Amino acid sequence: MSSSAKLKRLYQLAVSNIVAIAAVPFAASALLKAAELGPEELLARLRALRPVHMFLAAFVPAAAAAIYLKLRPRAVYMVDYACFRTSPSCRVPFAAFQEHARVWPGFDERSVRFMSRLLERSGLGEETCLPYAQHYIPPSRDLESSRAEVELIVFSAIDDLLAKTKVAPEDIDILVVNCSLFAPTPSFADMIVNRYNLRKDVRNVHLAGMGCSAGLISVGLARNLLQVAPRGSNALVVSTETITPNYYMGKERAMLLPNCLFRMGGAAVLLSTNGANARFRLARVVRTLTGAQDGAYRCVYQEEDDRGNVGINLSKDLMSVAGDALKANITAMGPLVLPASEQLLFALSFIARKVVSRGIKPYIPDFRTAFEHFCIHAGGRAVIDELQRSLTLSDEQVEASRMTLHRFGNTSSSSLWYELAYVEAKGRMRRGDRVWMIGFGSGFKCNSAAWECIRPPAAPGGADGPWAACVHRYPVDIPDVLKH
Repeated sequence: MSSSAKLKRLYQLAVSNIVAIAAVPFAASALLKAAELGPEELLARLRALRPVHMFLAAFVPAAAAAIYLKLRPRAVYMVDYACFRTSPSCRVPFAAFQEHARVWPGFDERSVRFMSRLLERSGLGEETCLPYAQHYIPPSRDLESSRAEVELIVFSAIDDLLAKTKVAPEDIDILVVNCSLFAPTPSFADMIVNRYNLRKDVRNVHLAGMGCSAGLISVGLARNLLQVAPRGSNALVVSTETITPNYYMGKERAMLLPNCLFRMGGAAVLLSTNGANARFRLARVVRTLTGAQDGAYRCVYQEEDDRGNVGINLSKDLMSVAGDALKANITAMGPLVLPASEQLLFALSFIARKVVSRGIKPYIPDFRTAFEHFCIHAGGRAVIDELQRSLTLSDEQVEASRMTLHRFGNTSSSSLWYELAYVEAKGRMRRGDRVWMIGFGSGFKCNSAAWECIRPPAAPGGADGPWAACVHRYPVDIPDVLKH
């Protein structure tokens, strides 16, 4: 360890333990004074105190502690989670994607070449999957095929979760489901209630149109509902995106990018206020919305092209908008999670810029002091690159995001759970480790969640997860052309 690193570590220890350090002189003074007076003098002084003073000295701290414990929010725990495990029969190698695109109606050769170049630079691998309906020529985008995709992904993930947690469907009190681009009637929540015969009084919500960060919005909503539900209640959170009805079949370049990035996937998570069998504790959820600005509102926008084809238009300002949303989010998140040493340096930097000179470089807090693991939404190579640069993260700290993008593609709101599964499958999760999930979504939103590991996975290597068959092959090298 270099001398500068040693000094920084010493500074962090000193500031983080400043209360204990400051208390030492007072404790020493009190002990010296007590030794000077002697035990008889101390007892005499205690007997001289009036009973009302003795009562208040005991009652006031006890009452304050009782009120604090009563009013503080309940702790919310993640019992476990499960991700949809894709089938090799749904795999879409680049060659197959290009071959189908050439014979699908709506695309011309120029569009096919453009998507081929995007794929080469996307960071996706050859094993990402599209739903069965997208393998037909021409692709099927009807309601029945869309529902079939939902049932395959959602029911598979929930089945795996219930099997892992041993929780019966009748023990689920709250159900929160999110899917942005497909909202049939009855809703996803109703489909799940019907399939698993959930109780008649289950509180259920379907969130639509919230973008790729809807998974963390769902976690935040479930947390809020658990706060007002009876103690020990369970909340099932399901996150997915339906590809089948939303494949763009036009020629607008800004609307072709989602075709190359989005792939099938989903996750189911069980939250509870009972921490008996929990694996993680939910520490924080911070949401940032910049939709009041027109540029941010329209940077990810569903619309029709001039031929009536519906698709998602990704603005060229997307990365700039995402950067602004990230800055706002970490500004709100920082004081809640950063150690005192980092907050002090940030405050001093802020004061110096205000009082001394605007030319002083602002201090970027080191979030690596607050978290051991980072799960950055695998929305695309550029998103991961930008966050790695902004947060000064190492290649290993963004490995889960890059490898999830490579193996599964952009699975929208469920991508963060595939990343968490990767960290655990590699055997890197330890008791007490802290995890930061960062999601981006249309609107424009940047949402964060902080978790603390209570119990690492019992089965090392992801034996029962989405990485079971391939984690031994990862990480893989990504050519420079994909990283720059």
